[in-house]
Amino acid sequence: MVSVMPGVSLRARRVGVASALVLSAALSSCAAVPADTEGTLDRVRDGELRVGITHNPPWTDTSGAPAGTEVQLVKRLAAELGADVSWTHASEAVLADALHEGDIDLAIGGFTDDTPWTDRAAVTEPYAEARDAAGRVRKHVMLARPGENRMLITLEDFLRDEGTAP
Repeated sequence: MVSVMPGVSLRARRVGVASALVLSAALSSCAAVPADTEGTLDRVRDGELRVGITHNPPWTDTSGAPAGTEVQLVKRLAAELGADVSWTHASEAVLADALHEGDIDLAIGGFTDDTPWTDRAAVTEPYAEARDAAGRVRKHVMLARPGENRMLITLEDFLRDEGTAP
């Protein structure tokens, strides 16, 4: 038998081949980074976007059919994803828990970047600025389901394009 790698033992060649296969498998699994741990973006595309909403005009208005600046943004996002929107009306605390539990995909309600819900939800980069009643500039964000990084990045890219990012 003629050796194609003179001076390298059969065992060393086998280890090299095995290492190459493991490295190849590891690299191919990186193709979907960032990933959604629960597959949110794949489920939402051509499906349903579950959105929690709390009353905070002019950002969100729940006194009738959902309305407001953020409602319009969510409707455009859903249209881009081919999704129908399913609304859940609740308080901020209930929505934060629902995000954490995976019951909704997104929460809106005029949230700002100093939101207390960072332990229950992923927070987008600020996409808009507005002055509050005291004249302070507030940076607005939306809340997403934690661990769903592809969905979060998709949302942030959309908000960067559609919002009034600072």
